[in-house]
Amino acid sequence: MANILHIDSSPRGERSHSRELSKEFVSAWKAAHPEDAIAYRDLGHYPVPHVDEAWIAAAFSPAETHTPELAEAIRISDELVDELLAADRYVFGVPMYNFNIPSTFKAYIDQIVRINRTVALDAQGFKGLVEGKKAVIITARGGDFSPTSPASAYDFQEPYLRTIFGFIGITDIQFINANSLNEGDARTQSLSEARATIQDLISQW
Repeated sequence: MANILHIDSSPRGERSHSRELSKEFVSAWKAAHPEDAIAYRDLGHYPVPHVDEAWIAAAFSPAETHTPELAEAIRISDELVDELLAADRYVFGVPMYNFNIPSTFKAYIDQIVRINRTVALDAQGFKGLVEGKKAVIITARGGDFSPTSPASAYDFQEPYLRTIFGFIGITDIQFINANSLNEGDARTQSLSEARATIQDLISQW
């Protein structure tokens, strides 16, 4: 049995393409693997706090020295890290905002990238501690940011997510990028291709 962590980050509800596709992936996975446990977090509708000064003080000091205020400042981060580490696989639904990710997802990332929890630092440099995991990241983009598009240079979303998750040790990442969702007929084709990729991944992931 595997533990799956499913996270959505779009503020939209039923009109969200990233939510729709991530839900389809998880539903298809659950049908193929009914014994697996799935945890769900909705960052778009229930955002996590941004890092503040108290958080920084708590994150970079021993837990046994924390005052009640510092313990509270880091509490949500500890919960999110525990949830991340408990999962074997991740499914992230992430729309593209201004060529990158929504602030809701960035706030989540800032909460889970933690020295001595998800990344270590020694004389050899940084080492990710979240190893042996797999991730599927499903993105929704209004324009065409595929590798052959003139706009591909503006895609800071996939490179950033590969880098930051790789930094904490998650390097086995599959992207399903639904492009051209503001472009009529191209949207239909892109969604169809994304759904076909989902079905292919279910049998391989």
